[in-house]
Amino acid sequence: MESLTSPTGALPVVGASVAEPAGHRGTRPHRLHGALFQSIGDEGRAELVERRLVDAIHRGHLRAGERLPSESELARSFGVAPVTVREALLAVRGRGLIVTKRGRNGGSFVVDDADPLVFARRTLAATSRLTLRDLGAHYAAITASAVRLAARRADSSETLRVLRRLDRLDDLDADQQRRLLDDVQVELVSLSQSARLTREQMRLQAEFSPYLRLAAPDTPSMHQQAQTLTGIIRAVEAGDPDEAGRRTEAMTTDVIDTLIHLQSSPETSA
Repeated sequence: MESLTSPTGALPVVGASVAEPAGHRGTRPHRLHGALFQSIGDEGRAELVERRLVDAIHRGHLRAGERLPSESELARSFGVAPVTVREALLAVRGRGLIVTKRGRNGGSFVVDDADPLVFARRTLAATSRLTLRDLGAHYAAITASAVRLAARRADSSETLRVLRRLDRLDDLDADQQRRLLDDVQVELVSLSQSARLTREQMRLQAEFSPYLRLAAPDTPSMHQQAQTLTGIIRAVEAGDPDEAGRRTEAMTTDVIDTLIHLQSSPETSA
């Protein structure tokens, strides 16, 4: 499987790209998988691998019908023995989240009815408002700092390339739109030219993405998020760190306020 390393030195990643056409999932890497599949190292227990895979499925970073990397590829990514991965996959199958197919085109696949929105609603219902506010504060602090730095360091050709990614939004399905918006946020942060900030943004984006999905569950609301991101990118392009940071903080506040409102809705509370 092809690997990808960002120009800022971000971790190698594996998985599917938001831009790949239907029927070709799993053929190209996906940026967010760098946060999901980073090495576990000495803590390489099957339970930790299982948790990482379950989270990836519940958060929608491994989508319904998507083929997982092979056992050997997962073992290398996680930094554990293949037998540990095999044990973890057995446990994930036991949860009913993946199925294994034999033969030439076989492997482990996410079940067709995996729904990250269902998991996100359950997680939101179980999360306190204080925790949500704290998550938002952390996300805003890292992301706003990074975009301010990007406004000082990025050149116009780099910001134009990120903007052009958003032009493809209408050509994608809902899952791909969400992943594109996540990718654009990570790429925007990468313009800070800080490998540490980019890696932290990748990790945060993986954690925050399910909540962004809840706050913008359909194409019109994702278009609104895209417009917000466009405003931030334009501020970076103009070399205005204060405006870029202000817009980023306002975007995060809006998402957290939306989530707190959703917590009181019957659908989330059920």
